[in-house]
Amino acid sequence: MLVLIGVVVGALTTAVAYFLPWLPEQASEQREGIDLVFWITTGICVAIFALVSAVLIYSVWKFRAKPDDDTDGPPIHGNAALEVAWTAVPTVLVVIIGVVSAIVLARNDRGGPDALRIQVTAQQFAWNFKYPNGVTSATLNLPLDRDVVLQLRALDVLHSFFVPQFGQKQDAVPGELTKLAITPTKVGEYPIECTELCGLGHAVMRSQAVVMPVARYESWIRREGRRLRGPPGEAGAAVFRNQGCGGCHIFDPADSQGQIGPSLNELEKQARRAGKPLEAFTRESIVQPEAYLEPDYPNVMPKTYAQLPDDQLDALVQYLVDGARDENG
Repeated sequence: MLVLIGVVVGALTTAVAYFLPWLPEQASEQREGIDLVFWITTGICVAIFALVSAVLIYSVWKFRAKPDDDTDGPPIHGNAALEVAWTAVPTVLVVIIGVVSAIVLARNDRGGPDALRIQVTAQQFAWNFKYPNGVTSATLNLPLDRDVVLQLRALDVLHSFFVPQFGQKQDAVPGELTKLAITPTKVGEYPIECTELCGLGHAVMRSQAVVMPVARYESWIRREGRRLRGPPGEAGAAVFRNQGCGGCHIFDPADSQGQIGPSLNELEKQARRAGKPLEAFTRESIVQPEAYLEPDYPNVMPKTYAQLPDDQLDALVQYLVDGARDENG
């Protein structure tokens, strides 16, 4: 009877653990090892839960007192063999989990000698990604099945980089360079989250990791590199697009319709209200967004754009200035 109860409880618990979608989809090589640790730990927990539940259920049923029985139960002095068993067995199980976790962690930390290295900058409240050829973007673009090492740094407070589908998580620490190895295995778009409370705008510190076939990634990185080295207007448009500016601002030359920040078509009027020349005002608004705030628009623009390379910042400023002047005749 005891064995039957244990089997039933174990089967029910296993069904709940296996068939319900507890985990996000798996989209990286590193997640395979992480999921292995998860399922080993879950299997051990299911077995212990089934054993303990079976003993409890059986004991309640087998040794229950009759309604008119008010006597005390017989004294119990313990069982040395049982106490040794329930100390030794959990110790062995914990050691197994620890050893498997250490092996997986060591493997996941290896980025490979030919890994693509991408610089990740975290700042309240945005992510910025810089590729080896100098291209920067507000989204993380990754080639499929290619080893990637993210080199993370924070400019202000502690942040934490996490993509649930990749499984890996790493802190970005002010004054330190931390690393995270990823090998994407599935094409798609996956959310990037900051999982360290970093201030009032923590909830909006989100971005996207876009995994694409190698040929498409190489085409994208070459194209954006050429645009950055091209004429100022084309280079500025590339920076505007890669940095996700259109997600917050209306700007007709870029066909962007963002509603979070003030319209960039009105830069000349805003510069006059701020009492500054248009180009100086535009540059200041990018690198010091708190210097002047348009009425009815809270300052939610991150300061990460101050870290843009000088040539990209110059191109973006010129693109915005030229576009604003064209819009206003």
